[in-house]
Amino acid sequence: MSWAEFLPVIFMGLMGLAMFLYVVLDGFDLGVGMLLHRADDDQKDMMIASIGPFWDANETWLVLGVGILLIAFPKAHGVVMTALYLPIALMLIGIILRGVAFDFRVKAQDVHKPRWNFIFFAGSTITALAQGWMLGRFITGFAEGLDFDLFAAAIALALPCAYVLMGATWLVLKTEGDLQQRAAHWGRLALIPVIIGMALISIATPWVSHTVAERWFTLPAFIGLLPIPFATLACFVALWWTLDGQRALGSLCWLPFVLTVGVFMMGGLGLAYSLYPYVVMDRITIWQAASSTASLNLILAGCAITVPTILAYTFFAHRVFWGKATALRYG
Repeated sequence: MSWAEFLPVIFMGLMGLAMFLYVVLDGFDLGVGMLLHRADDDQKDMMIASIGPFWDANETWLVLGVGILLIAFPKAHGVVMTALYLPIALMLIGIILRGVAFDFRVKAQDVHKPRWNFIFFAGSTITALAQGWMLGRFITGFAEGLDFDLFAAAIALALPCAYVLMGATWLVLKTEGDLQQRAAHWGRLALIPVIIGMALISIATPWVSHTVAERWFTLPAFIGLLPIPFATLACFVALWWTLDGQRALGSLCWLPFVLTVGVFMMGGLGLAYSLYPYVVMDRITIWQAASSTASLNLILAGCAITVPTILAYTFFAHRVFWGKATALRYG
């Protein structure tokens, strides 16, 4: 493979990395937002404190992923954005609601604070539902028909459950006492629909896409795919075990979150395995959608600076705010 042919693969990998990091890093604060209504007032403040240093910066990865799609794969960008115009608008509304609620809840009088808490919850839920719908439509290559709409709706419901699981395990990692115990319970409750949802989606995906069916059930590709479902199953079993009783409340409080990241990673690898080499399933390959080689070389130089910088900032932020969350304070 020549350099000109390899460049689109590099950018597909960078875009996949950016979107995976966004799903993991913004996934836990979306999950915390969707769990907010289950906690009392003091616990709500602690939950907000656990995501306060991270939540807005996490969305940088979404901007990077969409930016790479725009400048590296402009032909695909037009198709994707046109097909997903409405859910993208809803997602942006959800993100705006979250940002406004996060800032205004601290300034509001006590009588108005529940309203801003609800808006933060609603914004998180709208964002997660919109992203699930977009993922479902993307997997099917934006095919039209009731079957494809039902498939997208199933993912739209499953992804928020996965985010709730991520948020619950984040709270197990970052909090203590009664809130940590409740978070472990919330995690076990969320784990059940996540397992069922992933199983049903795994069954339905080859049904709605002949390309995926051929990729999954022909040799030797079938053998190469096998480690992914087995690793996912192992993560689920370990999650169920660690979230039971006192196991997640002591020195193993980090393990549920790591295992949940493992589930997301296996899902991402399975998706990449199924889609490659398409950037729009069955319609546009990465080479057909890519910008010119000269443009990609210039963009790669920019990414060589941008991506490590964002990675370094993300690592630095998590290193500075390592450990258990402290009481919420502003100023």
